[in-house]
Amino acid sequence: MRNHTSITTFILLGLTDDPQLQVLLFIFLFITYLLSVTGNLTIITLTTVDPYLKTPMYFFLQNFSFLEISFTSACVPRFLYSISTGDRTITYNACATQLFFTDLFGVTEFFLLAIMSYDRYVAICKPLHYMTIMNNKVCRIMVISCWMAAFMIILPPLSLGFHLEFCDSNIIDHFGCDANPILKISCSDTWLIEQMVIGSAVLTFIITLLCVVFSYMYIIRTVLKFPSAQQKRKAFSTCSSHMIVVSITYGSCIFIYVKPSAKEAVTINKGVSVLISSISPMLNPFIYTLRNKQVKQASQDLIKKIAFLLKK
Repeated sequence: MRNHTSITTFILLGLTDDPQLQVLLFIFLFITYLLSVTGNLTIITLTTVDPYLKTPMYFFLQNFSFLEISFTSACVPRFLYSISTGDRTITYNACATQLFFTDLFGVTEFFLLAIMSYDRYVAICKPLHYMTIMNNKVCRIMVISCWMAAFMIILPPLSLGFHLEFCDSNIIDHFGCDANPILKISCSDTWLIEQMVIGSAVLTFIITLLCVVFSYMYIIRTVLKFPSAQQKRKAFSTCSSHMIVVSITYGSCIFIYVKPSAKEAVTINKGVSVLISSISPMLNPFIYTLRNKQVKQASQDLIKKIAFLLKK
């Protein structure tokens, strides 16, 4: 997004100009951001210190929590600053940096969710070979591959974006630097970049969704063959948290692209984007802790250790 004119900054319109709504929005985002960071840091701490959580599933969960903190931190604090100070300006470099990291963290999350579904497939469908297939080296390679795949997908459109020209307008109709609002105010020919953005989004969505769908198809087919109802419940319970998170993540993205009308599209996109960047990262730690006995037990053990140290 290189500037070829006198324009040196963008102006982010945000969500509303109503002072009362801005106060409510600030409080809402501030609380959800604190809960997101606290909850995901708790997951990272538990999976690091608890010896019973040293399995591939929790290794992936640890990385997912790190991505959630990174994603929400890339956009929410800047928006909170804008609401609290009234300063809606953002420099080209800051805007480009925010766009790069939100895209990188967001796309990486999709690939990691796909890897997590494959992990559940191996655990349920090939339990005797689970630790052999999902060894530490393979898990690390999978996580690195998620980051590399995301980087390779977002790099081409972002590289072309650095050559965009902005002639008259520098007002972005969004609360953060997002690709579509930026392309709308450029006076360059953006057709190629728009197609690349759409292609990258569709490619990421389809590849990861297919991986998730096929994994759970095999999981369901395997679980239905289990002889007892107790075995079936136990198998499904190990996948339930991941299935809920997948449903929220993919459901939110589908909702963005199923628009009732062109006029309402921008407003809906901004609203859903706020929910994705604030609510989802906040909910995920609660989903995994409340529906997972091992994580709950690890949380209780950690609280007891902290309480014991404080008594000393």
